[in-house]
Amino acid sequence: MEELKVFTGNAHPALAKSVCDYLGVPVGKSEVFEFSNENIFVRILENVRQRDVFVIQPICSPVNKSLVELLIMIDAFKRASAGRITAVVPYYGYGRTDKKDQPRVPITARLVADLMSTAGANRLLTVDLHAPQIQGFFTIPVDELTAVSMLSQYFARKALHDLVVVAVDIGISKRARDVAANLGASLAIIEKRRLGNNDASEALNVIGEVDGMSALTVDDEIDTASSLVSVVNTLIERGATEVYSCCTHPVFSGQAVQRIASSPVKEVVVTDTIPVVDNRKLDKITVLSIASLLGEAIHRIHTGLSVGAMFE
Repeated sequence: MEELKVFTGNAHPALAKSVCDYLGVPVGKSEVFEFSNENIFVRILENVRQRDVFVIQPICSPVNKSLVELLIMIDAFKRASAGRITAVVPYYGYGRTDKKDQPRVPITARLVADLMSTAGANRLLTVDLHAPQIQGFFTIPVDELTAVSMLSQYFARKALHDLVVVAVDIGISKRARDVAANLGASLAIIEKRRLGNNDASEALNVIGEVDGMSALTVDDEIDTASSLVSVVNTLIERGATEVYSCCTHPVFSGQAVQRIASSPVKEVVVTDTIPVVDNRKLDKITVLSIASLLGEAIHRIHTGLSVGAMFE
């Protein structure tokens, strides 16, 4: 492998530019567009033979188009004789379909992993997967970064009084525990029930003490924000003086931003693994850049250094 090359599809070119600025390299030249018949076309506009290629493409809205762009780009690099192809997928779409929890349903997170490997990816670099077992769906190396330290440092600077970190459900409790440890705060957990397949859920109980305390909810992503609003309202009802929220992936589908605007949450802190469209930004939403984290990981992968050492 020779020089480092970083390319991007159409899902999040701004993030790719920021990563390249961190690395001190230009964004690779390519064409990625859709014909009138909705077929996606990719052409690599520079030599990548035996190069170490990184393709930055979160699987975000429009999800299926972003996924197919990524797969076709990987195939194009494979056929152009790239030395190694790393799929840099800050947000792993379909990650929530990670198990067969109903009769006759797919495990789409595994299917997407198979598609990437079949297309020709040699490794995956991602951030805060919905479930850790997704790493095991791949037969190629997976480096999973986390935004926990970045989010923790942001709230450490705010120095909130009598802070309790709240896991929005049982599944996110380990990540919330790490945030609580970083902030020297106590931990509480929301017990909730998901209602069917329509992204709705209801908070049932709060395990832990929140009365008279500042609460910080932790999740891996915020989708429609209906669950977030339910959790925030429950915490206020249980006596929390103020509620902040943080997550890695700001999916913000449907009426999510409007729900956040009208809810009593003080601030929602997210990263830019997914683009937050300018006209959707509110004073309540703070976006932290993930570019330096991805850039450092890419540098370490390219030079053969430890990625895990970034978090020690």
